[in-house]
Amino acid sequence: MRYQSITLSGLISLGLLLGLAIGTPAQMHDDRAAPRTDEFRPIEQPLWIKALVTGGGLGLIGLELWWFLFSQSKTRKAKTNDGVQEITVTVDGGYDPSQIVVQVGQPVRLNFYRTDPSSCLEEVRLPDFRIAQTLPVNQTTAIEFTPEQPGRYEFACGMNMFRGTVEAVVDLAPNTNRHSPTVTGSVA
Repeated sequence: MRYQSITLSGLISLGLLLGLAIGTPAQMHDDRAAPRTDEFRPIEQPLWIKALVTGGGLGLIGLELWWFLFSQSKTRKAKTNDGVQEITVTVDGGYDPSQIVVQVGQPVRLNFYRTDPSSCLEEVRLPDFRIAQTLPVNQTTAIEFTPEQPGRYEFACGMNMFRGTVEAVVDLAPNTNRHSPTVTGSVA
């Protein structure tokens, strides 16, 4: 035991002494190692490849800007059946439709049909009406409320990642084309 500790301490001392004397850390020689250069070397590419990569990058940036800033979600009006405004909202990676227009003062029934099994969409919340409802997968869950004031009322998933709005308006008139073309002339 005594000889092992002397041998070990002697090896460590010898290693430290040689390391200090040489001034560089000990390294194993490797013939496979690539030669080191401290300079960057340019990689020459044809002009058409540079243009293609630049154009593709700009195209993707433009698509992303359009998707998040300029794409408009479809707004749908709820249909009235027996005095209740009703619409089905499909829950699959979000809410479709995500913007709903209803008449103020009339009962509203939102039928949420959930097909997405992700845990984020297992609950829908309408905070302005103090409603939180669990949405079972592949089932329709009806949520009823009556907006008494005009305005925008948000609904969201339990994690507040996916959102939609119910816009209550005073006058919900059917779509009419006020500028319908007039036909003049005679029919033979």
